[in-house]
Amino acid sequence: MSRGLHRLPLEKPIYEIEDRIAALEAAPLGGQQQEELRRLKREVVEVQKKIFGSLDPWQTVEVARHPDRPKTSDYLTLVFDEFVELHGDKSFGDDPAMLTGFAKLDGQRVLVIGHQKGKTLAERQACHFGCAHPEGYRKAMGKMRLAAKYGLPVICLIDTPGAYPGVGAEERGQAQVIAESMFLMATLPVPVVCVVIGEGGSGGALGIGVGDRVAVLEHAYYSVISPEGCAGILWKSAEHKAAAATALRMRSADLKEFGIVDSVIDEPPGGAHRDPRQMATRLKTFLVRTLRDLVGQPAESLVSGRYEKFRRMGKFLEPEAANG
Repeated sequence: MSRGLHRLPLEKPIYEIEDRIAALEAAPLGGQQQEELRRLKREVVEVQKKIFGSLDPWQTVEVARHPDRPKTSDYLTLVFDEFVELHGDKSFGDDPAMLTGFAKLDGQRVLVIGHQKGKTLAERQACHFGCAHPEGYRKAMGKMRLAAKYGLPVICLIDTPGAYPGVGAEERGQAQVIAESMFLMATLPVPVVCVVIGEGGSGGALGIGVGDRVAVLEHAYYSVISPEGCAGILWKSAEHKAAAATALRMRSADLKEFGIVDSVIDEPPGGAHRDPRQMATRLKTFLVRTLRDLVGQPAESLVSGRYEKFRRMGKFLEPEAANG
């Protein structure tokens, strides 16, 4: 259970009960106090389920951005074995916002690619808060080609508000390199599994998001634009971010309904940030099961299925058109 310094407003009832539990545990317990302690522990679980079972779209964004939410580096430790990091794009440099390397998953050799936000302020600044530069996507592409060469499945962990928008990134071909990465992923002859573990913002997320299976954690989001960006365009003010989040349908259930993702991975009561180990166990179970289904399929079948999967997205009719 996480008791970090960052507390979301929606978590206030949970922390109030936990503070009462902590006070009881710190004092000598009699029979009546022990019964009260057991009651409060049951109550806090029920309150967690109630709150996190009915998050509105903007609250989902807040949870997805929680500073204590497990990062790619956490899952590399908790889910995978023998991770060996690979650096550099052989062109410009190494981007710490994009982690790549070989690993083992339940005995299966894989290549892992993931955004990294960092934990401390210094790490976050070095990683540009998970916003990768062109060299990050070139690094990812180079390692994908290695995976194809050695016949290794690719696992991508997505957690970014978007690709880095600075002048230098644009001068080094940010938009083109994201398009190239998407094209490469569409043609990889090995299984590709993508999971949105936190934020999934715009092209920065899609740059490593083309897979045979795409999943999202229950309280993560995947969107063409951030709520603040959408509000700035439509209402000229980020104050309308909650309304924008509602319009963007940012919850995992909406993504599943629209066919944007194949699976939603349930989070522990209270969210992944309150129990990273349990979340890692659920993620590992999903990855192992999914790779078991994909490994061994012919390359042609994987590529054609991936193409058709993404071609099917976006076919919607307005009610009047549908009834006309």
